Amino acid sequence: MTTIIECQDVSLQFKGDKQPVITNLDLQVQAGEFVSIVGKSGSGKTTLLQMIAGLLSPTKGEIKIAGQVIDKPIDQITYVFQKPILLEWRNVLENVLVPIELKRKLNLPDIEKAKEVISLVGLSGHEGKYPHELSGGMMSRVTLARALITEPRILLMDEPFSALDAMTKEQLQLELMELSVRFSSTILFITHDITEAVYLSDRVILLGEQPAQVVNVSHVPMSRPRPKELKFEPSFTKIVKEIYEAIERIGDSSR
Repeated sequence: MTTIIECQDVSLQFKGDKQPVITNLDLQVQAGEFVSIVGKSGSGKTTLLQMIAGLLSPTKGEIKIAGQVIDKPIDQITYVFQKPILLEWRNVLENVLVPIELKRKLNLPDIEKAKEVISLVGLSGHEGKYPHELSGGMMSRVTLARALITEPRILLMDEPFSALDAMTKEQLQLELMELSVRFSSTILFITHDITEAVYLSDRVILLGEQPAQVVNVSHVPMSRPRPKELKFEPSFTKIVKEIYEAIERIGDSSR
């Protein structure tokens, strides 16, 4: 496999802070891999994602995307925020088309592709609805469709399902996993839900408390996409338990 994301000895310290948020962090992600990042609140997960997106620049080290050092956002990467950000005056179809409109004038194939992606995320028939007419789960699906329409090489997702109810969250997990395989996307996914992280990912990266470093890497050997029943298998729950124990050791070592 080819390395597509590479963080080399990365540190970030904000001006005026006494200590860095992240220090001497090394991370490699392979093309097509699904990697979740977990850790306690304030451990620097979102900061790391923003650096990989080119929204923040490290104060030390470098981040490479497909071998090239980045210092600004690039077209190969799409960032999905924790809360769905939709334009209230635009319907579902129009919201999904925004990334293409920002680059060039729309054409008929663009509209057909948007309808196809909307169908893939389970919103066929809702193209004309506006954000105020959608449930939380439907808004998350629109955000996912908008992220996928440009077929980005890398998808960065910051707790996209955290505000959803359990049943909606489970359904979107299934859809995301199937779509990630279909589009061959490389995904970095932040979550506080360890079960979600293990279910979706090829690897789960645990960040320690600030200044954050990678303190544990858990490999999930099951092929994707995965049935939801996998969550009850002993081999699955064993990995979840190991990550919980690794998180608890972070707390013990800081006392």
